[in-house]
Amino acid sequence: MTPQISSLLVANRGEIAVRIFRTARDLGLATVAVHSDPDADALHVRAADAAVRLPGAGPADTYLRGDLVIKAALAAGADAVHPGYGFLSENADFARQVQDSGLTWIGPPPEAIEAMASKTRAKELMRAAGVPLLDPVDPATATPADLPLLLKAAAGGGGRGMRVVRDLDALKEALRAASAEAVSAFGDGEVFAEPYVERGRHVEVQILADAHGTVWALGTRDCSLQRRHQKVIEEAPAPGLPDTLRESLHAAAVAAARAVSYRGAGTVEFLVTADGRPYFLEMNTRLQVEHPVTEAVFGLDLVALQLRVAEGAALPLTPPQPTGHAVEARLYAEDPAQDWRPQTGVLHTLDIPGQVRIDTGFTGGDTVGIHYDPMLAKVVAHAPTRAEAVRALAHALAGARIHGLTTNRELLVGSLRHPEFGAAQLDTGFYDRHLAALTETAPDAGTAALAAALAEAAPAPDAPLAARLGGWRNVRSQPQTRRYTSAGSEYEVQYHPVDHPGVRVLSAERHLVTLEVDGIRRMFHVKRNSNNTEVYVDSALGAHTLTPVPRFPDPQDRTEPGSLLAPMPGTVVRVADGLAPGSHVTAGQPLLWLEAMKMEHRILAPASGTLTALHAVTGQQVEFGALLAVVQEEPQP
Repeated sequence: MTPQISSLLVANRGEIAVRIFRTARDLGLATVAVHSDPDADALHVRAADAAVRLPGAGPADTYLRGDLVIKAALAAGADAVHPGYGFLSENADFARQVQDSGLTWIGPPPEAIEAMASKTRAKELMRAAGVPLLDPVDPATATPADLPLLLKAAAGGGGRGMRVVRDLDALKEALRAASAEAVSAFGDGEVFAEPYVERGRHVEVQILADAHGTVWALGTRDCSLQRRHQKVIEEAPAPGLPDTLRESLHAAAVAAARAVSYRGAGTVEFLVTADGRPYFLEMNTRLQVEHPVTEAVFGLDLVALQLRVAEGAALPLTPPQPTGHAVEARLYAEDPAQDWRPQTGVLHTLDIPGQVRIDTGFTGGDTVGIHYDPMLAKVVAHAPTRAEAVRALAHALAGARIHGLTTNRELLVGSLRHPEFGAAQLDTGFYDRHLAALTETAPDAGTAALAAALAEAAPAPDAPLAARLGGWRNVRSQPQTRRYTSAGSEYEVQYHPVDHPGVRVLSAERHLVTLEVDGIRRMFHVKRNSNNTEVYVDSALGAHTLTPVPRFPDPQDRTEPGSLLAPMPGTVVRVADGLAPGSHVTAGQPLLWLEAMKMEHRILAPASGTLTALHAVTGQQVEFGALLAVVQEEPQP
């Protein structure tokens, strides 16, 4: 008989660890966290009853060290290990080691993980089970007729180690890059190729199985809106599927689970073509990031069910009936307009209003570092209809106050309110078509700059009473001037306390300014970061981050023309072959490859010319803004 669990270690970090701890507490379990050195004060550590340090910073030295995780569990008195998702969650050897150590493994049998761990082997298994598949393509013999191709890491997921190839001349470099990224993320560089389906839908089925022969198919999810092959918005159920297709997907998912004697929670993923033909992609032998939408629709706690199944409990023969519709958006610290560039630094404020579920690993004041995925939170809305759920989620995100880092919040709101998304016209090419429009410059920040200047000039709450009562009654003969930059534009504000063209000041305090703009009353919430280098202004007109312009700029702040600066902290993983001072480069040529937050980013030549300086070497750790190289542009004829 499987022993009852009393203390649970989560072999993970961030929002998924916090989410699992929440259920564990509800079930009366003691909780144990593990953490790297950068995560010593992270929210998941603060949320646990006990925590054990994994010395080091990067995943390879910490969260991917199964031996250290098991040692931590035994030392802290835990009797079970939940892997979350990512890291060691689909590592069959780790699952065996957990069990061999006398601990309960919260996941499927190691044999099932092993069978599905390699996408190539999993497809062979699914073919034998009668599940439809895309035929693989041998990259060594690929022809133009095989294009476009999708390269995929055999051992991984989450979009890492994936590349779309549309030109055979680019295939060799794409294979190298995909393999290198796969080694970094999963420790396995195997990559395979298959046809890339244009405008396909990514549809998946959540399954849950016990040790007594019951397998649930808990509906479908649509995860078609993706960037870099990583999901951005997910929903349940997948809208617009014919009943026959939905039933066939359920049957194929159950067949996949039974083929490997599955137990616990898992997901079977499919690609559905524009004409409605489904093809098996992979089976994820773990909990998915997007599991909350299924929980909302079915009224279940999948983590609680994972724990009960691990204790040997039997599921009811049939799952509960689904109700309503749920939509999830992944809020990332990244800049979609700059090739989805991840952001690092202090998250000063994270406040999301509304009747929505928020799964997060951060609170205001926490730091987003360079070593891990930049997802800040998952925000989920559930409502009787799809339209209501989408509207509620968009409204909550639009009203959120997120200060300190550039995020994809505006992209999420624009996506949810896009006519194609509203009409459930979903496919994986959504951002290929609409990214430029969805990342257009934010609304004019002029009024926000005015509100920031008025707030700055307002008397402090602890100022003498006379100043607080009379501060806005004495109109200066000359206007005051403040200058700010926002999204690359500069705004100069000249203001009187009570007199502005088209604007009437109704009240102005340090953190709240109320203006009547063209006859409409609007409230502007103003907050400064701790060192007063940025001002955040939130209103119904949009969110703006303003940088005060010093009256006397430091001439040392200037950089040499053609300087290539590190767009983020990271590690130089490659320098172009033969690149050295004096080399001729062409505009757009990749010069350096920088790895940050598990993704590889190319540093391109800004213009054609001569490389006059090269300060980066392979393996070097660089900070944001570090000078990597200098290209002197060649004269135009």
